[in-house]
Amino acid sequence: MVSRIHIMGASGSGTTTLAKALSNELGYKHFDTDDYYWIPSEIPFTRIRDIEERQSLLKKDLEKYDNWILSGSLCGWGDILISHFELVIYLWIPRDIRIRRLTKREKERYGSAIEPGGNRYESSNEFIEWAAKYDEAGVEMRSKKLHEIWLSRLECPILRIERDMTVKECVNVVMNII
Repeated sequence: MVSRIHIMGASGSGTTTLAKALSNELGYKHFDTDDYYWIPSEIPFTRIRDIEERQSLLKKDLEKYDNWILSGSLCGWGDILISHFELVIYLWIPRDIRIRRLTKREKERYGSAIEPGGNRYESSNEFIEWAAKYDEAGVEMRSKKLHEIWLSRLECPILRIERDMTVKECVNVVMNII
């Protein structure tokens, strides 16, 4: 049985949602790269943690457990952890679905603060614009191209789920593999 899984993909592709569902199904500990990348603050997702600190914190946490699932992207800063992965799951869904999900999530998190005149209006729009570039952007940002290059360097098995599916369908696909 696979005991150390990394789930990655574009923002809004469902990596965290699938990781939570699989963690519940398997009884594995769930970690998310955002918890290591960002410094907790009054205004979330605004202060980036130093690379060495991210690596140290995440490695320390992963080493505490035999069975875990890590969701999110760590290309470029978390490569020291590649040898820990027994399976990498890559999620991809069409841009319009991702952007719809992300817009909904932003509204749920921040409410009227993302409306014109709100204190998160600009940052929310910038985030959505950034996320929309995933499929066409180069390696200078979190992109399909960067992820494909990163995936090509892995020695562990890779499961690609590259279509819109329910969480339960994704869980079933993974469970059939592991």
